Amino acid sequence: MKAIHSITMLVAAVALLVLNTPVQAENMDSRIESSARQSYVFKTYLQGDDIKIESKNGAVILTGLVAENFHKSLAQETVAGLPGVKSVDNRLEVKGAFPTANSDAWLREKVRVTLLFHRSVSAATTEVDVTDGIVTLRGEAGSQAQKELTTEYAKDVEGVKEVKNEMSVAKTPKKERTVGEKIDDASITAQVKMTLLSHHSTSAINTKVETKRGKVTLYGKARNAAEMKLATKLASDVNGVTAVKNRMVIE
Repeated sequence: MKAIHSITMLVAAVALLVLNTPVQAENMDSRIESSARQSYVFKTYLQGDDIKIESKNGAVILTGLVAENFHKSLAQETVAGLPGVKSVDNRLEVKGAFPTANSDAWLREKVRVTLLFHRSVSAATTEVDVTDGIVTLRGEAGSQAQKELTTEYAKDVEGVKEVKNEMSVAKTPKKERTVGEKIDDASITAQVKMTLLSHHSTSAINTKVETKRGKVTLYGKARNAAEMKLATKLASDVNGVTAVKNRMVIE
């Protein structure tokens, strides 16, 4: 009788597990979709885009329209960094025609994206114009150091021939965002990846990025110590990053 009872209990447990598995998967998919919507990236950079997120057993499909080409990659990187996501099928389409590679319009977009994720510069108050590969920056910088760093970042975009910085400096220095700004880990990871790709000096590095409670760890290979140091510097200046541990190796 004890053996029969044990078998009955085992069968019941297995049946309960089988019944609960679809429910657990459904709950996980709902959490993935909700987390993506509530992420810093989706609420800040992608809020004007029409993005549909569908997750099935952790396999996510992105559909809809986005305003700019880099929004496609940003959305994918953010979703890929969420807990429970196994894969991302990016079917997003861009409104309008994408600028021709290496054209002035293309360079302008690259410079804007390069400045976008850094907290030590202000993309919102920086106007970017490009003519024949020469970048002109206008607007207002919070300080002389911010103005100089904006120039440095713009120069590090592939294809830029020269940077003319005509920005004015605010009479009263503006307070920079704090290092400890609360941003979700998936958004931080996505921003760091996009930042390293947008800078010419680090675009060729095959870097893996992990984030836990704002602390970023970099993995991969660098060509030299200077490249490693630059990757750390750029990642440290990304919105929401509280610390960077560089575990890259030099080839």
